[in-house]
Amino acid sequence: MTTYPPAPLYPGNDAGPSGDGLLRVAPIGPLFLETGGELPDVQLAFETWGELDRDASNAVLVQHALTGSSHVARGASEEEGWWDSLVGPGRTVDTDRFFVVSINMVGGCYGSTGPASLAPDGAPWGSRFPFVTIRDSVRAEALLADLLGIERWHSVLGGSMGGARALEWALMYPDRVERCAVIACTAASSAEQIAFAQAQLQAIRLDPAYRGGDYYDGPLPEAGLGLARRIAHITYRSERELEARFGRAEQDAEQPFGAVLPSHRGRYQVESYLDHQAEKLVDRFDANSYVILTEALMSHDAARDRGSLDDALGAATSKFFIAAVDTDRLYFPVQSRRLAEGLPGNVPLHLITSPVGHDAFLTQIHQLDDQLRTAFFSS
Repeated sequence: MTTYPPAPLYPGNDAGPSGDGLLRVAPIGPLFLETGGELPDVQLAFETWGELDRDASNAVLVQHALTGSSHVARGASEEEGWWDSLVGPGRTVDTDRFFVVSINMVGGCYGSTGPASLAPDGAPWGSRFPFVTIRDSVRAEALLADLLGIERWHSVLGGSMGGARALEWALMYPDRVERCAVIACTAASSAEQIAFAQAQLQAIRLDPAYRGGDYYDGPLPEAGLGLARRIAHITYRSERELEARFGRAEQDAEQPFGAVLPSHRGRYQVESYLDHQAEKLVDRFDANSYVILTEALMSHDAARDRGSLDDALGAATSKFFIAAVDTDRLYFPVQSRRLAEGLPGNVPLHLITSPVGHDAFLTQIHQLDDQLRTAFFSS
């Protein structure tokens, strides 16, 4: 499994190598957190595409999902981006016209300060890394926007956890967000969403290798992180898609039925699929970051300290675009509709129609091209 040393720091606006889709890192100073913790020297990893206008009016912020990175689009790199179909030259978010920014969330493991980063005493933060909320992430991102000379975003958009961050941008800094797109996310994490997340966290924490989060000098909690990913991935896909793809088919020559001992039986194809998804995440992600970011998403609540949900949403001044996936069983369309109904004006709910489930916000985002272009990017 990959380890995640701190990325190098670069001063001021010259935050590392230039070029579309190349990772850059900038120090933003201390960050005082919503629940009382503090990070003394925070760095944020980010990537950009396109050129910022002289008046900085064409800046677009794209927020990643739970285990995503800042690599939204390929750009000048050799790595495919996770929203290549949406962001790039001539795409809906046209990087020939717009200056696109994506930031790795604080607490992550793709270059921003996180649990694997070194604390002031020279050892990894590990179990000492403080509780971070979605609002903490947005405050950190606002400091980076200041460094980049961006006073107001043309638009902020994101899906899943990225949608929660986009929404908080609009609520925390209404004067800095002209347009806000929240895709496959809701105004607050529901009881069921928290329940699924808690099962994932327990899978990690109960792995003996986890050691309370202080495992960087020994074996990594790969079994726990892999199990967490299996649980999560079931919620990312629909029952309909799993049944159509796998049904009760056996994995190659393995025989899942007929063994005398359960431990000797083979796998169904759907089991092999979940194993594969677990292996992929374990190879690229840090278990502590998974815990920190999942806890942040569990805490997501637009109404916290703002009165009722309608009070909180009714104070928004940005132009909103709300979308859901019709087969999503993690963030139900009815929850997105509630978000849209709480916002000022007549905000429609757009739907991605797909058998895939939640992950269609990544794989089928092109279905929203016309609606997004008309709403946000036509002029």
